[in-house]
Amino acid sequence: MFVSAYWECRGDPTNPESSFMSDTIALAAPSVGVTAAAARRIGEILAGEHGATALRISVEGGGCSGFQYKYDLTDAAAPDDLVVDRDGARVLIDPVSLEYMAGSELDFVDNLMGAAFKINNPNATSGCGCGTSFSL
Repeated sequence: MFVSAYWECRGDPTNPESSFMSDTIALAAPSVGVTAAAARRIGEILAGEHGATALRISVEGGGCSGFQYKYDLTDAAAPDDLVVDRDGARVLIDPVSLEYMAGSELDFVDNLMGAAFKINNPNATSGCGCGTSFSL
C-alpha cells in the first residue's frame, strides 16, 4: 500500500499569534482494473497451464516508445504485489510497475487485427501500434 503524507504551514510556526497548522493525508493505494473479458481469457490460459495460478504484469524499459508491458504466468505472489482477483482470475503487479500502471485497466480484445491483452493506461502519453509499448 502506498501512503503519502505532507506538512502544510500557514504563517510562522515560531510566532504564537500566527496561524499554523499541519495535516497528514493518507492516500489510497493505486489500483488496476480487470475487465470481464480479460478475466475470462486469463482463466482459460491458466486452466491449460499446470502449476500456474496467476498472470503477472510488469513494466520494463524498452519497446519502441520507451516502456513495455511484460506478461508472465506464475504460481505465487510476492508479499508486496498488488493482487487483483476477478471471476476466478488473478493478476499480480509489482510495486515498481504499479507506479507506471496506477489507474489502468487490463482488457482482452478479439477483433480483425487479432486477439490480445490491452492495457488502457491513463498515465501513458503515447504508445505504439502493437499496444505493448508506451511512454510517459
